[in-house]
Amino acid sequence: MRINPTPSSPAVSTLEEQNLGRIAQIIGPVLDVVFPPGKMPNIYNALVVKGRDTIGQQINVTCEVQQLLGNNRVRAVAMSATDGLMRGMEVIDTGAPLSVPVGGATLGRIFNVLGEPVDNLGPVDTSTTSPIHRPAPAFIHSGSLAPYRRGGKIGLFGGAGVGKTVLIMELINNIAKAHGGVSVFGGVGERTREGMIFTWK
Repeated sequence: MRINPTPSSPAVSTLEEQNLGRIAQIIGPVLDVVFPPGKMPNIYNALVVKGRDTIGQQINVTCEVQQLLGNNRVRAVAMSATDGLMRGMEVIDTGAPLSVPVGGATLGRIFNVLGEPVDNLGPVDTSTTSPIHRPAPAFIHSGSLAPYRRGGKIGLFGGAGVGKTVLIMELINNIAKAHGGVSVFGGVGERTREGMIFTWK
């Protein structure tokens, strides 16, 4: 994980300057954290829990603030397993949102939710990061299609009438023309209607 400090929330290096809270409740991946009065973190701020569990193993869990509950308490979602966390453990407010590496060096790499490479290809050679929550780019900067890995599986999601069936038809048609063979469409319930449309067209 990389933290992207903001001018209003500078990065901190000493314990005295850090905004510290404590875990008040743990429900699965959800943590309720209590902070001192007047030191509540912002929504989407990254919180870090560091310490040791009951058997002495090191714990390092990053969370993201999702809700301000009042009474100096926030609700955060953990980005990894919460095994070993306990009530009363110290929580550090980083003062910044989660940020991930961006740029040409990230092409072809595989990252976890914290922006850490998990493809065993070493560190990412870039110092440029962007927060995971930011305004959407202009339409001209948006890609029209996400790449589909050959031989893999992927979900194609979209609202009604946006062209999911048309895209499937084009994939079936182009694959048949380029490679031959047979395309298999499996429909469940109302989706069997689309199978009929494929045969007609």
